Amino acid sequence: LSQTMTPLLPIACIAFVNARTSLLNRKMSSCLAASSRDALASLPSLNTSDGSAMQADELANKLKGKRVALYFAAGWCPMCTSFEPSLLQFREAAVSSGKDVEIIYVPSDRSEADVIKRTSAMGMLSVPIGEEADAMKQRYKIWAGAESGKLGTGRRSGVPALVVLDSKKGDEMAFLPAESEGAKALGAWPLDDDAGLW
Repeated sequence: LSQTMTPLLPIACIAFVNARTSLLNRKMSSCLAASSRDALASLPSLNTSDGSAMQADELANKLKGKRVALYFAAGWCPMCTSFEPSLLQFREAAVSSGKDVEIIYVPSDRSEADVIKRTSAMGMLSVPIGEEADAMKQRYKIWAGAESGKLGTGRRSGVPALVVLDSKKGDEMAFLPAESEGAKALGAWPLDDDAGLW
């Protein structure tokens, strides 16, 4: 009896199956863990909803098995505050259907106290206000019009907007232009795509 090697092409990596399934499972777990590490490493430091810094292992546990998106918004923005009830309903419906979602707030607020007030009310992690939030805004080209003096005019969208991240490297999977589409933009979130499952 000869052992045959059969190639498989899972989402996150390539592995080979032989008679030892447990070996395959260990290799797949290791490969998927490496992908998750790359995705986690793509994120800036994050704060909990009360403003305290989140530790790396705590973050990994928090995001495990969830779909992750960055939410660009500000409390002083009427379009953002009117969009948020729909966003929170969407998150609740996704969780109820077994598709857990984690939304990370990228603030355009004017103070850390404003960020904490909003993230506490919405139950979200956040990118620290200032340089780290500005770097994320520039990376994804999303910021409030009021920030154009500081960040420039080369944006693709204002706020509110979401960027859904993949679980392999933390790259953009989908852009949800809530500024122009409102709650309708949430329909473009690829909840059924396993590439977005962290």
